[in-house]
Amino acid sequence: MRPLLPGDLDMAVRALLAVPEPDRPGLARQLLDEAQVADKTCRRLGRAHPAFGDGSLYEAARRHQRESLPDYCNDSYCAALAVLIEAVMARKSA
Repeated sequence: MRPLLPGDLDMAVRALLAVPEPDRPGLARQLLDEAQVADKTCRRLGRAHPAFGDGSLYEAARRHQRESLPDYCNDSYCAALAVLIEAVMARKSA
C-alpha cells in the first residue's frame, strides 16, 4: 500500500461512515487489503488495478459507497477514524 496521507484517511472514514458501526472494522481491513493488492498490481504491471485503484487507500475507499464528511470532527467521525487507525496499526504490527 502506498504511504498514507490525510486525504486517504478522510476518504476511508467516509466509506466507514456509510456502513453500520459493527461492520466498520471489517470494512477498514478490507480497504487496507484492497489498497495493498492494488499497489502490488501497480508495481508489477505499471497500471492501476481495475477494481481497487492505484494502491492508495484513497482510491480503494473511493470505489465504495461513502457519506459526506461532517463539518467538524464529531463523535461519529472520530469513532470511525479510531476504527481505521486501529486497523492500520494492527497491520503494521503484524
